[in-house]
Amino acid sequence: MKRHKITIISCITLLVTALPAMAADPDQLQQLLDTGECQRCDLSNAQLEEAHLIGVDLRDANLQNANLFGANLEGADLTGANLEGANLTAAYLTNASFNQANLNLVNLTAAIAIDVDVFGASMIGLDITNAVIYNTGIGIGGGDD
Repeated sequence: MKRHKITIISCITLLVTALPAMAADPDQLQQLLDTGECQRCDLSNAQLEEAHLIGVDLRDANLQNANLFGANLEGADLTGANLEGANLTAAYLTNASFNQANLNLVNLTAAIAIDVDVFGASMIGLDITNAVIYNTGIGIGGGDD
């Protein structure tokens, strides 16, 4: 009896911890890859490592916790997108738009961000370790008092 309860508890724990790792909607992910457009799509937890997403339209998309390691997002429009907790390590972001986007807890380690528009974006806990950032409203430290 005791062994049975432990097995049930173990299975429930495994299911509950696996829920946050569920992948993005496969149809919407395919739409993005086929057309380069996926406005308001749910791509949370999407696995897009080293994806070529040049000029894609991801306005208002949910990319929370997405893995975009090494992705090329040059000229991409992510206006209003939710990228909270996303991994953009070594991503190429030149001329991308993140207007009004949620960039909280995004990992931009070693990313290249040149001429990126981040007007009105939330950037709490942004990791920019070793990132190359030019002509982009991302920086370290406080402003003028």
